[in-house]
Amino acid sequence: MPTRRRGIELKTGAELRAMRSAGLVVAEALAAMARAAVPGATTGDLDGLARSILTRHGAASSFLGYGQPPFPAVICASVNDEVVHGIPGARVLAPGDLVSVDFGAIVDGWHGDAAVTIEVGAVPDDRQRLSQVTEEALWAGLAAVQPGGRLSDISHAVERSVRSSVRPDGGAWGILREYGGHGIGTQMHMQPHILNYGPPGRGPRLRPGMALAIEPMVTLGSDDVGLAPDEWTVVTLDGAASAHWEHTVAVTEDGPWVLTEQDGGASRFAELGVPSPAAERS
Repeated sequence: MPTRRRGIELKTGAELRAMRSAGLVVAEALAAMARAAVPGATTGDLDGLARSILTRHGAASSFLGYGQPPFPAVICASVNDEVVHGIPGARVLAPGDLVSVDFGAIVDGWHGDAAVTIEVGAVPDDRQRLSQVTEEALWAGLAAVQPGGRLSDISHAVERSVRSSVRPDGGAWGILREYGGHGIGTQMHMQPHILNYGPPGRGPRLRPGMALAIEPMVTLGSDDVGLAPDEWTVVTLDGAASAHWEHTVAVTEDGPWVLTEQDGGASRFAELGVPSPAAERS
């Protein structure tokens, strides 16, 4: 069984490898849904596709039945001004939409969790840039997952990446303050909570065996959000479009290992010049 330090679950190498199995199911499903998210498809179609992949792998959903009211689907599908936790259904995707698809799988009791933002058809330049900035911030946060560092090093790296660019209209991107990343392992949501902003050098030390879900959420406007009547969907109050990217990453003695990326993060970390065991482990 994993141990805990300051309430944070620490996994053995074998347990992280078990988490990798769940992570690969997540990676496969997100890739399939990205291909299927075309104009005319519904968010419910994407949920059905994810369910079929879970069944094929004998995996369970991290999302279905979660929380109160119980979440009714295996994916979150959040379109345009819906930031996170959107409930899939009959909504038809149209050219120009941004749809964030968040998905979690359980294999042998271990969770994997990741999200991508998908461009549907021809998307306006500002929305393309929004998604790109958010994904770049994710990888900046993942690169900061280094043994011996501090938890807020991740938060600072995400914020610094976002703030290093300006919106096409000259304004500042909105970084959600009420939502962030989390620990993950034998449960989907565990300690610690991971902000997407703040100074470095604070919080618990990053230790080998930790597994974290890092997930920046960025908007084309204000960071003010509210909850839709369905009691799940988080929406921007000004109606601005949003993007959301997420990966599950393990802290190892040699650096970060992205459990929900097919190559473990090897190619992106190589581009960033970040040491990682991904190439050897994946």
